[in-house]
Amino acid sequence: MKNVEQFIDNLHLEDFRNESHPAIFDENEEYDMLIVRLPVITEKLDAKSIGFLLTDTSSYTYNKDKDIFEELGNRFESPYKIIDKLTDSVLKSFVKYQDKIADMEELLYENHIKGEFMNQWLALKLDISRIERMLLRTASTMDEFMEYFKDAQDFPMNSYVDIHEHLERTMRSATLQLSKLDDLYSFYSAKSNEKMNRLIYVLTIISAIFLPLNLVVGFFGMNTSNLPFSQAPSGTYYAISIMTSLFIVTSLLVYKWHKKV
Repeated sequence: MKNVEQFIDNLHLEDFRNESHPAIFDENEEYDMLIVRLPVITEKLDAKSIGFLLTDTSSYTYNKDKDIFEELGNRFESPYKIIDKLTDSVLKSFVKYQDKIADMEELLYENHIKGEFMNQWLALKLDISRIERMLLRTASTMDEFMEYFKDAQDFPMNSYVDIHEHLERTMRSATLQLSKLDDLYSFYSAKSNEKMNRLIYVLTIISAIFLPLNLVVGFFGMNTSNLPFSQAPSGTYYAISIMTSLFIVTSLLVYKWHKKV
């Protein structure tokens, strides 16, 4: 089967050429199609879709750069080696996200929150959610693939079960990290609310102390006749004495209320 393109349905050929095609398994009379999509975790999250075409005797992979199908040889062992290498890479590189979340957790619990906390949180939430969705779809596709070929004599079931286990392990880790992110957000919100409540509390105390003083100042500042002490030689001192007394009394009342609270 040298020119495999002539046997492939045009729609399937478009699927192979699609850079972002999700994982899928499709069985046909002359060939079976398997597309695996896995995350590529480097400095920036990316994804890679790899297409395999399996016949009764051999397997092929689609080279997107050259736009050709390259023969691999053994129809099960060769795809397994490629997929296994990619899944191992995902499993190892996912530790990067675990370390980032652990660092955020330490900073938050030690009250060393940085201004970019929410931006970091949103970026991690988005990346890990994408990884979880991608792995869920790929694991489901591998389930279909293994179920279809489970009775084939040359099918290395244990090898593909190992791939599936790696996918599920990374997916469970992604789910756990998402849960940790939710806990961090709840804790961050609680601390932010606590700061806001403390600020409102201080402003309330200040308002309680200075409100009576504002009333006195407003009263003596009215542009009307016969105000108290307006004609007295020491009227200003009397007014200041009243305001000082009110300040002391109000402060004592606020202090006693604060102790009860």
